[in-house]
Amino acid sequence: MVWDFDYTSVNSIKTLLNGSGLYMNRKFGQNFLINRNALNRIMSEAQVKAGMKVWEVGPGIGALTTRLVNAGADVKAFEIDRGFCAILKEKVFVNEKNFTLIEGDVLKNWESEYRNNGAPDLVCANLPYNIGSVFIARLIEERCLPPRMVFTLQKEVVRRMCGEVGSELYGSFSILTSLDYANREAFLLKSTSFWPAPDVDSAVIVMEKREKRIVNEDDVKKYIDFLHVVFSARRKTLLNNLKAGGYSAERVERALEKNMMNPAVRAEALSAGELYSLMKTLCE
Repeated sequence: MVWDFDYTSVNSIKTLLNGSGLYMNRKFGQNFLINRNALNRIMSEAQVKAGMKVWEVGPGIGALTTRLVNAGADVKAFEIDRGFCAILKEKVFVNEKNFTLIEGDVLKNWESEYRNNGAPDLVCANLPYNIGSVFIARLIEERCLPPRMVFTLQKEVVRRMCGEVGSELYGSFSILTSLDYANREAFLLKSTSFWPAPDVDSAVIVMEKREKRIVNEDDVKKYIDFLHVVFSARRKTLLNNLKAGGYSAERVERALEKNMMNPAVRAEALSAGELYSLMKTLCE
């Protein structure tokens, strides 16, 4: 049974927390989304269907979780806060067969869930600011690739994920998150959409899995390592970063010439495909 609770009322949330002897923990990056319209729009972007296997990270007291469960999804929620875990188990989802709580640090326990049960159909979460980019990067690096992911993140992180070639926001994270996904900023969220209100604005990003990827699966691990090298120092040229990464100057210069690239070019001026082509040439 899913309880009926007004997740958009700060007074109701405060009463619940005070009655349970709980408080918001800044260390865990906790901010409750209290904007009803935003919650509805996230659900619309998530495209949840009955029977879908869904992961949620940082459910808190269940504002988004209840909507996912009520939509018929089979939800596995990762929560680190013991107090919130107690509320979820004892108040929100009592004997609810479509809800499973995985307690502890998601960065430490998501991989075992993935190994045992595979990737979900959807990951949908108001991600804590302090782990958002790390969690997304790890999913991709470890090749856990759900068909769709919808996240609320710090606005600057979303802008980096959607960064275009040559822009200040474009970098290794832009390429990493777009290797397997088409990234789209769905909408912005002012800090007042949350309680407590964070110091920055947020945005919702939709990541939809591509039918055709730029990088062959056998090359992905190598390519990710290559990205770390070429973007290691943004102010340095591609040539200098590759030399610092252990490639000989002569070898790099030959590869640049073969790919018709200027030796003074910087990594942020090249697309994911161009960098992949350069890596393949270097490996010949």
